[in-house]
Formats: sequence, C-alpha cells, structure tokens
Amino acid sequence: KMKTMKSLGLNDSIEDILITLGKQYHILRPAEKINGIFIYYVLDNGRANLALARRKVSDVESKFVM
Repeated sequence: KMKTMKSLGLNDSIEDILITLGKQYHILRPAEKINGIFIYYVLDNGRANLALARRKVSDVESKFVM
C-alpha cells in the first residue's frame, strides 16, 4: 500500500488498514517510529468495539522504544 501511494504521488501517510471478515476485524498499523514494523490486531467483530480497538492500537504504538 505504501508503494502504491508513493507511485501515485500521494503525499500522505497510512494511519491504519482495516480488513473485515465474516467474524473478525484485522487492524494493521505501520509504526511511525520504526520503519518496516506493523502492529497487527485480530478482533472478534461480535464483541469488539472498532473505535476503541483503533485507539488501543495507537496507544500501544506510542509506547514503542527504538
């Protein structure tokens, strides 16, 4: 996705990528502090709150140490 954005000349960054399956949400978030590292969460969509999960992924990333 990042290569595609670059080839299209998009001057923006990926906050996160959401994949929805029948029973799951998958959230992928590129780490801002460590190039090439992603945070990957898998959630049960019957029990998960997507907005809170995205917030939690952001919180986890903020604790990364280089």
